[in-house]
Amino acid sequence: MTAVIFHTATTLNGFLADDQDSLDWLFATPGAAEAESDFSTFLDTVGVMVMGSTTYEWVVDHEGLLSQPQKWTEIYGDRPTWVFTSRDLPRIEGADVRFARGDVAAQWPEIRRAAAERVVWIVGGGDLAGQFADAGLLSEIRLSVAPATLPAGRPLLPRRIGPDRLRLESMTRAGQFAELRYAVRPA
Repeated sequence: MTAVIFHTATTLNGFLADDQDSLDWLFATPGAAEAESDFSTFLDTVGVMVMGSTTYEWVVDHEGLLSQPQKWTEIYGDRPTWVFTSRDLPRIEGADVRFARGDVAAQWPEIRRAAAERVVWIVGGGDLAGQFADAGLLSEIRLSVAPATLPAGRPLLPRRIGPDRLRLESMTRAGQFAELRYAVRPA
């Protein structure tokens, strides 16, 4: 079975990014490098990445990928990546990025096939992770909770997923971050 994991960082009050889609709060957190040290182990298990258009645009802009497309492979390898969008977005030369529209369930057979029984990583955002949860495809939520709050921004998971569907599997400390892993049961 292909696991679908929403692995992300969040503020204490449940925001992924501020109201300007900035992650400055995350990079300003002491111990962020220590929290990232285990990330390469996770990335080694990933067969496919999935992200929303805002996340994709942020990555492209933040990493300067249109002028330095080789950085995509340096960061993410050659994994196929699905970007769910309703807009036309720039392509990164040499990256296996596939733009998709509509329901995640309609794209699932192709995503699962490309993952080849490895992990599907939902990079962001929260609404996209919620769509996978709605479709009964989300297996796990991994959160790195930062010691920060924001007055507004992009919510972690703008869905109701009750405690009957979530089971805490583990919690650890990585620098200033609390790392939580929850198994997600289908609705």
